[in-house]
Amino acid sequence: MKNIKIIVEQHPDGYVAYPLGIEGIVIGEGDSYEEALADVKSALRFHIETFGEHVLNPETPVLEAFIAEALI
Repeated sequence: MKNIKIIVEQHPDGYVAYPLGIEGIVIGEGDSYEEALADVKSALRFHIETFGEHVLNPETPVLEAFIAEALI
């Protein structure tokens, strides 16, 4: 098992979730935080089964993730 960082965003029409540091595109969605997280985990398992475990070892792994706001 490997610890994967996942971003979950709340939007007006629901939630979107995506993992960081994965080769390829994996997205989950749902009406709640929990649904989006469960959906992205399922999509990530499918992605690994389809393309192999090497998708978990990108050339530049994400060590930490931060959220910042900027007034522009």
